[in-house]
Amino acid sequence: MEQIWKDMYDAAEAVLGARKISDYVTCGEVSAAVLSKSGKIYTGVCIDTCSTLGICAERNAIFNMITNGEQEISKVLCISPNPSKGAPCGACRELMVQLMPESYKDIEIMMDYEAGRIMTLGELTPEWWIG
Repeated sequence: MEQIWKDMYDAAEAVLGARKISDYVTCGEVSAAVLSKSGKIYTGVCIDTCSTLGICAERNAIFNMITNGEQEISKVLCISPNPSKGAPCGACRELMVQLMPESYKDIEIMMDYEAGRIMTLGELTPEWWIG
């Protein structure tokens, strides 16, 4: 496995940590790292609310990347309570497709870090609805 995946895992692990913010909001049960095309790693954690206004760790990491002036994704890694399940949800996939409609299929997703199983977003999302 490429060293960059370990670097991304370490970055995501550094921000992982479940905590209760209020009676209605928790965060950090899931973390993610996104590698931009420039080679910089951005991280994010999930934020869960009782009113479904939360955000996934992957989108949080992508928003961090965008906030810092980048918009092209190369790789995505997620640390969830089930380590063999790293596929982004539909909303996260949709955001990545809309950000990179011409090249989203090349984004690499770490599906299972321990097994080193990687898929492309194109394999996970073969045909976008606007196509």
